[in-house]
Amino acid sequence: MKTYQHYIGGQYVDPIGGKWFDSMDPYRGEAWAKIPQGCARDVDRAVAAAAQSMREGPWPKMTPSARGKLMLKLADLVAANADRLAEIEVKDNGKLLAEMRGQLVYHPEWWRYFGGLADKIEGSVIPIDKPDMFNFTRREPLGVIAAITPWNSPLLLMAWKIAPALAAGNTVVVKPSEYTSCSALEFAHLVEQAGFPPGVFNVVTGFGAEAGEPLATHPKVAKVAFTGGDIGGRRVYQAAAAQLKPVVLELGGKSPNIVFDDCVIDDAVKGAVSGIFAASGQTCIAGSRLLVQDTIHDQFLDRLVKFAATAKLGDPRLPTTQVGPITTRPQHKKVLDYIGIARDEGAELMLGGKAADVEGSKSGLFVQPSIFAGVKNSMRIAQEEVFGPVLSVIRFHDEDEALAIANDTLFGLASGVWTQSMRRALTMSKGLRAGTVWVNTYRAVSYLSPFGGYKNSGIGRENGLHAIDEYLQTKSVWINTALEVPNPFTMR
Repeated sequence: MKTYQHYIGGQYVDPIGGKWFDSMDPYRGEAWAKIPQGCARDVDRAVAAAAQSMREGPWPKMTPSARGKLMLKLADLVAANADRLAEIEVKDNGKLLAEMRGQLVYHPEWWRYFGGLADKIEGSVIPIDKPDMFNFTRREPLGVIAAITPWNSPLLLMAWKIAPALAAGNTVVVKPSEYTSCSALEFAHLVEQAGFPPGVFNVVTGFGAEAGEPLATHPKVAKVAFTGGDIGGRRVYQAAAAQLKPVVLELGGKSPNIVFDDCVIDDAVKGAVSGIFAASGQTCIAGSRLLVQDTIHDQFLDRLVKFAATAKLGDPRLPTTQVGPITTRPQHKKVLDYIGIARDEGAELMLGGKAADVEGSKSGLFVQPSIFAGVKNSMRIAQEEVFGPVLSVIRFHDEDEALAIANDTLFGLASGVWTQSMRRALTMSKGLRAGTVWVNTYRAVSYLSPFGGYKNSGIGRENGLHAIDEYLQTKSVWINTALEVPNPFTMR
């Protein structure tokens, strides 16, 4: 069993408290690595290293073009190690190897895109209304960025934060989820190989209260970028607000996937299944509310249930597996609890509804793909994030009712629309209160396109040109060009 160390200031170091904890394989149910159990003193050491790297050494003196070249080199290293990193992530979170490998193969594009943006950050000259004054702006880094990342897509969602942060000239301290820390520590080797100066990239592992909270509240951290549940996001927001510290929060969702009667039914069925079951429902953008127009509701539901019933549960490393285990035991219990809540509320169970025994797995962390019909949007199963393979089917009559149901939630992260009408696609995309609207597709993301939520689904945007702005601040510079400064006592 491999024993990992923190990565701080360009070195691998033991946790100050001398404690480690096990990382569990969600499929095999066995510990496979030991993770440093960080504390506030480890965090302080990492933030100090990042702050020193912002002030001294090669990083602040490096040209933006030079930063970009390091990022391009890192992209090539990630590409060369994609298979190995994907296998590590599967051991940590139990998601399908095909999905995690797909993420790792795509991951280098974030480094290439933001590496290319590093020397495109420009200020502007203001045509100022004051005589004999030259006024211009500078775009400058914020300082030390804290990146707190989740367990469902560890390295990809880390890149969403640290690639724009580093391109903007900041330094970072990453606190990965305690359930999936190994890939971040392995990634640190690649950062080192790429030639990043010590202290630019740091990783401290551990639990939220012992490491995450001290990082979010550290006085030398300039901004916190967090992906996780809305409860954790509120805690981060409150802690940062006490220090007037800005945040980027990518939180939960209860995303509506809306099927109209003019859709291509086979495509919409596939989109509904991939939206909720492909990642075992463990994604913030899961299409967990399926809104189906009443004119095709029964027909669609029948085809959906039959298709979802063919999903093969098994070893996430095998290409034949379509649904993997739930990543953590607390999450497994939460999913089963919500299935019980749905039954108590009167929802009609159409498929699944219990834990699944899977040959070869000792963990007991599988849940059958589950579909509930007859769901009212007021039910808890339709309002609260389950984060598991549980789909709520809701009937609607027309566009107005679909929008009313879709928007009647505290969340607003993503949404889907299935229709062949261009008018309807445009109308619905305007009316939906969500940061992403997919039409005749679901779960598509890109380094080029901004991602983030409305309402309780978050603050700020990741990806695209918008992302780098999250890690910059603007300075206004005034230069007096007059030959003589006027006497302030005689000025009128």
